Amino acid sequence: MAENKIKKWKPEDFELEMTTHWSFPKRGDWATHDAKWRGNWSPYIPRNIILRYSQEGDLILDQFAGGGTTLVEAKLLNRDIIGVDINDIALERCREKTDFEYEPAKGKVYIKKGDARNLDFVPDESIDLICTHPPYADIIKYSDGIDGDLSQLKVRDFLEEMKKVAAESYRVLKADKFCAVLMGDTRQKGCMIPMSFEVMRIFEESGFKLKELIIKEQHNCRATGYWKTNSVKYNFLLIAHEYLFVFRK
Repeated sequence: MAENKIKKWKPEDFELEMTTHWSFPKRGDWATHDAKWRGNWSPYIPRNIILRYSQEGDLILDQFAGGGTTLVEAKLLNRDIIGVDINDIALERCREKTDFEYEPAKGKVYIKKGDARNLDFVPDESIDLICTHPPYADIIKYSDGIDGDLSQLKVRDFLEEMKKVAAESYRVLKADKFCAVLMGDTRQKGCMIPMSFEVMRIFEESGFKLKELIIKEQHNCRATGYWKTNSVKYNFLLIAHEYLFVFRK
């Protein structure tokens, strides 16, 4: 595998977010980041989480590794990370995106095929931070039908399976450490389905305490064409936010 040439960037240009409203009009394209993996989150999100809730040398877990954004940030910030995904295509992308050398980036990246509902290869209370972006039920499908892919599930079934994800997250995380989860909502028949708050309750019922509730603004949601016509016709607003929950064990 050829080593990536990473895009230069200036760490001093980055400032930690200080409020519970996060907005990143420019999604971030430093290092090996890009927007080619549908639904991946802006690298500003894991960068903020990792810097605020972990230390250099800590072990991080992203059990929905997807396009590898969190893995790249952990490596750049000198944290070790376990990236887990059920999709071989995602895992190959993760390997490609983290295949770079850049001083002083010394974080180790461990990539593992697995299911977020069963992390039996991760010992109890061994993780210093969980930083992850699960699918939002079947809003975006990430595979052609891989067994165990949560993005194939309708909302109710998805939420039921997220109970197992929350339980495993609680098991592997060290006491007093943090678990950050980005989650969005959806609509059915014109009405809002507050899927994010359902997930929040599931994690709380697993034993977590809610440390922060952050509103993350979505960009490029301007109503055009089909959406503009039907937003007015059927009287609904485009969803332009997600919620970032930071839980403490």
